[in-house]
Amino acid sequence: MLFYDTELRSRLMLGTAQYPSPDVLAEAVRASGTELVTVSLRREGSSAQGGVTAGQSFWSLIRGLGVRVLPNTAGCHSVREAVTTAQMAREVFGTDWIKLEVIGESDTLTPDVFGLVEAARILTEDGFRVFPYTTEDLVVAERLLRAGCEVLMPWGAPIGSGRGLNNPWALRALRAHFPEVPLVVDAGIGLPSQAAAAMEMGYDAILLNSAVAQAGDPVAMARAFRLAIEAGQAARLADPMEPREMASPSTPVLGRAFV
Repeated sequence: MLFYDTELRSRLMLGTAQYPSPDVLAEAVRASGTELVTVSLRREGSSAQGGVTAGQSFWSLIRGLGVRVLPNTAGCHSVREAVTTAQMAREVFGTDWIKLEVIGESDTLTPDVFGLVEAARILTEDGFRVFPYTTEDLVVAERLLRAGCEVLMPWGAPIGSGRGLNNPWALRALRAHFPEVPLVVDAGIGLPSQAAAAMEMGYDAILLNSAVAQAGDPVAMARAFRLAIEAGQAARLADPMEPREMASPSTPVLGRAFV
């Protein structure tokens, strides 16, 4: 799959927050098969212990995994804050890729789509390659594309909720309206079956964090998501049958035995 002219073989993107330990995080990343992890500039504290900050230790762990880093602007509630955080992240991580979050409502972590479009415009003009965390709204999607985004990341459900695909109809409509745009379901996925369902709809990748990090066994769950996403993609490519209103016998009735 191509994202801004960069090919990623894995269609699972993994967040790095809330894991029980750095070792568990590292093992989960390996088990997931991901080639890209998201990190926040605010991910680690800056207090030094033994001359090495917790942040330095974390970045060292991530670099050792050999995966690409997608910094994000998590926790930003204004255009100015998001743009400043993105610019700082570019200096820290040495990448022009940014997952753009502008939060408009604290309880549901709903994106501020007006601020999101404005921040996306500013950042793309500044040379960033923006991955916007957005809703499934078609008009917002069109505005983000006009602002220079080449990838869209609609939510499945509110961040960390584990509710899956709250609005399958709208997600299908988004996929149908933008068949050539890379689309990543970001946030709300709680189970591998939900990730597989999104892939069967034709989505290009899944980004998740809590569903793995907060599982009883994060490593096993990371592996389960890897398999589910591969299965969903394979099913999509296999051209699934259309649902029917009535039963249709799978066993031929001609030539059956009569008693």
